[in-house]
Formats: sequence, structure tokens, C-alpha cells
Amino acid sequence: MPPGIYGDEARAYEDPIGWWGKLGLDDIVELRCSMVSGLLKLHVEKGLSFLESSEILYAALSAKPVDSEVVLRRPPIPKLSFSDRAKPIPPTAPAKRVEISSNPLIDRRLEKMMHDDLPAQRAIVELYRSGVDVYYIQRALSLGALGRERRRKLVPTRWAITAVDRTISRHLLSAIWGVDATVQNTMVFYSEYLGNRFWIYLEPGKYEVHWVEVWHPSTVYTQGASNIIAVYNRERISGSIDYLDGGFEAAKLPVLEYLSRERRQCRVFIVREILPMYYAPVGNWHIRESVRRALQNGPIARGVSKKEFLEIIREISPTAASIAEEYITRLSRAKILDFFVSR
Repeated sequence: MPPGIYGDEARAYEDPIGWWGKLGLDDIVELRCSMVSGLLKLHVEKGLSFLESSEILYAALSAKPVDSEVVLRRPPIPKLSFSDRAKPIPPTAPAKRVEISSNPLIDRRLEKMMHDDLPAQRAIVELYRSGVDVYYIQRALSLGALGRERRRKLVPTRWAITAVDRTISRHLLSAIWGVDATVQNTMVFYSEYLGNRFWIYLEPGKYEVHWVEVWHPSTVYTQGASNIIAVYNRERISGSIDYLDGGFEAAKLPVLEYLSRERRQCRVFIVREILPMYYAPVGNWHIRESVRRALQNGPIARGVSKKEFLEIIREISPTAASIAEEYITRLSRAKILDFFVSR
């Protein structure tokens, strides 16, 4: 944290749920730029014992901000490191010494799990079911606090984020496998944040999630592109996916939370449009929270056909509607072909 920042004020620097809808992209980048990160290089398997003995582990897992003093070996490099899954990493420098000067407060549910010899996937699910938010679980997994005691190790942050999303999603999916009820009518949900637009379409049917991403040129990952780039993915009722993608996993989690609460299945289409104003990645937390907020806010339309769903998209973005229509048409033709082949 910046010098002189304590308590609830410090919490704002690591609060993606609190950021959503309140901070713009410039605000988030500026917030993370004002921090300094002391870098410790540790072995993924042996580093955990050092973190425990130095109390850094408990400070990092504290439910409230902890005061600390970090002595750096050299001035920090004045730049942010960006990732498509994790929050921007502040300017960093190797740490010579780290001292914890206040008492950490570990969530009792996590503290219990840290002393239980459970597989990591089971620990993740148990924490989630007890009400611990996914961001706290991601941090715990990344810092090696979960899993069989003798097999615990540090996990790269980007891997931990997707592992938690996927583990919880598979748990929620297993809960609706035997559910025969589906949503009674079609529904459309929408949200927009940080130059990202999300349309979610639910229709009666067996669970399946279709993901359509529309990347405009000049966005963070399409600087050299001259044309629109479209990306597709899908998850079936079995849990199989076309390929592993952190953004898709982040978007899928709130959808499965919604279906689990409703005790229903359905077919889901998620269309994400990324505009040029999204000039820097800030992690996939905003995907997770944007889809979650869209579902929480309720549908913007009910009882609409796919054609009408595409018209709703077209009112805001003809480009996104055109690509989504192409994908839905291709999918329909594939299903018709499969029907005739199976007969």
C-alpha cells in the first residue's frame, strides 16, 4: 500500500467487488500505480514454510488490512504489469526485509480449512459453500494454504483464479445434473463496464453455455488487428469445454450460481463485446462481476426469440449482433445436420 494508508482506506486498493461500477479504467490503473510491491522469489514447494515462519502468509490472508514495513533492495521499476486474469501488479522491486507490525485476522472458516488435511478441490468447495467469497479463496489457493498438508505449494495467481472458478462451477453444475425443470421462458440480461458489454440469453432446454467474444481492433490484445476478431467457446452438460479460457470460466460461474439458486437448467448464450476503450487488462474479475450484476438486476426482456435477442443486441451494437447471429446460425445448421445423421 502507499505509505500512510491504513484500515478501510487500504482495503480499497484490493477490492474488485467494491470497484465494480464505481471506478473507471483510469481510476483502477491510477490506484494500482500508487502502490509498491516488494518482490520475494520463492520455490513453489519450499517457499510456503518461509511465508509461515515470517508471518507473511497470515498477513496476506488477513481479512483486514495489516500494517507492514518493507525494505527494498533498490527503487521500484515505475511500471504496472498487466494480466488478463489478475489485477494489475503495482511497481515492484526485490524486498530485502518484510516485517509485519500488526496482528492479522484470518477468517475462521479459512483457518479451520488450513488445519484440515483435505484435497484442494474439496477445500475450495467447502469454503465457497460456507459463504467465503471467491476472491479470498483464490488468494488462499495461490498462497498454498489449501490442499493436502504435505502437498501444498504456491500456485501462480492466474492459475489459482481459473482453478477456483472451474472447481466451484463444476460443483454447481453437478447440483443441477439431476434437475428436470428448465427456465419457463426466455430471458435477456445486460450489463456494461470498463468498455465491455455483456448480453446473456437464457432459453428452456438442457444446460449448455455458449460464449461469443467480439474484439474490436485497437483493444488491449488486438493492437495490430485491422478487423474484428471473434472467439467462441462452449460447455456441455457433461462439463466438457472446447478449450480452457479464464474469461469464459469467470463468466460461467455467476450463471451457474443463478441456475443453482433457481434449481433449473437452461441453454445459455453469453455475448461479450470488447471496445477500444478497454486499453489495459485489469483481470477477469470484471467479467465475473459484470455477468453477476446483470443477473442480479433482472432481465431487460422476457419471452423473446433468438431473432429478437439479436435485435436487442443490434440496437446497441450492430457488429456484435452480426457476429452472434453468424454463430447461432452455424450452430443451428450443425444441429440439423446432426439430427439427420443420427437418424
